Amino acid sequence: MSRNRSGIAVALIAIAGVGAWALLSSRSPAVAGSGSPSGSTAGKAPAPAPGESVALFAGGCFWCVETAFEPLAGVRAVTSGYTGGEEPNPTYDQVSSGTTGHAESVEVIFDPAKISYEALLDVFWHNIDPLTANAQFCDHGKQYRSAIFFRGEAQKQAAFASKRAIEASKRFDKKIVTEIVAAGPFYAAEDYHQDFYKKDPQRYHSYRTGCGRDRRLEELWGEEAGGHSARGSASGQAAVASGAQHSAASATPSTAQATPARTKGWPMDFKKPSDDELKSRLDPMQYQVTQHEATEPPFRNEYWDNHQPGIYVDVVSGEPLFSSLDKFDSGTGWPSFTCPLAKENIDTASDSKMMYTRTEVRSKHADSHLGHVFDDGPGPTGLRYCINSAALRFIPLEKLEEEGYGQYKALFEKAAKR
Repeated sequence: MSRNRSGIAVALIAIAGVGAWALLSSRSPAVAGSGSPSGSTAGKAPAPAPGESVALFAGGCFWCVETAFEPLAGVRAVTSGYTGGEEPNPTYDQVSSGTTGHAESVEVIFDPAKISYEALLDVFWHNIDPLTANAQFCDHGKQYRSAIFFRGEAQKQAAFASKRAIEASKRFDKKIVTEIVAAGPFYAAEDYHQDFYKKDPQRYHSYRTGCGRDRRLEELWGEEAGGHSARGSASGQAAVASGAQHSAASATPSTAQATPARTKGWPMDFKKPSDDELKSRLDPMQYQVTQHEATEPPFRNEYWDNHQPGIYVDVVSGEPLFSSLDKFDSGTGWPSFTCPLAKENIDTASDSKMMYTRTEVRSKHADSHLGHVFDDGPGPTGLRYCINSAALRFIPLEKLEEEGYGQYKALFEKAAKR
């Protein structure tokens, strides 16, 4: 799935009545207006100095993978680019089309006397989803596959050993699908992609948040997760011990993702926190959506294609809102439901901000903006609750009891007997 979807976003705005946020959050500079690919020069990867080594990794969006390695002590340079395909000197448009065989990748130049290749592997694993083939987070297609491209026998052995160690840990009950293959030619991406998180931090973090990258990493790796939420984590401390201080980039200290405080279940006497507290608890996308009626980008949000059984609760209050039993694929790129899980937790209001009147959906107790409801849904209700992922927190079926929502397990047991 290419991230150059301006035409699709325009169509979806017409269909779903969403705001301009979808266009502004595209990764295509031509869409967002912060520099144009046309006429842009290809980047140039620096050559390793004597005594330095090179590592190649693919983990989805190279903007994000860059930030995992650049802060590490012993890493001199990280270059975004393309590798793994046949097309020589490919452009971003060619690679994002999925026709070249290349993957978005980063080339890491490091000093093995200061940081080992094994330490880089550890950082890599904790910054990817190793369980999903030909996709990473909200980006789908072979060009977004995760991969380790080894150079030489020593890197090959280390890469496979790192994979075996994760498998032996029994952390995951699914197969690790990250590729481990010999490195081929690496082509630096266009200049505007290099250090993008420094050039345009607002767009970078809007994309990263909307894509659900850090949330998914925390689901997979817990306290060892990489990403912007990894400060002080176990993986960060391990990297320090290996000579690689895994800290957030100093260029963007204010953009670390804050995790909302969570309690078991939700308090019936819930009182909405102050705006300052909400700003500190919510990440930027969550805050803008729930408090200022923003609209997250379609197809680049956490739950639009989530097919796990479970329930969705308000990200601010925890009040139950929707169930996977009522979720369907609307083709719009946002989570869609035929009805609420608990009608008493839903409020609706007339919304005339667009050129026509829509019905806004808000949570009853937190007063969070959730999305809108339309009358073009499937049976049995004929309704489509089009909801922002950023307003929701998903609780898997197997964790309902643990999280204080055990009363909803019966709904799934009943559905399984049908």
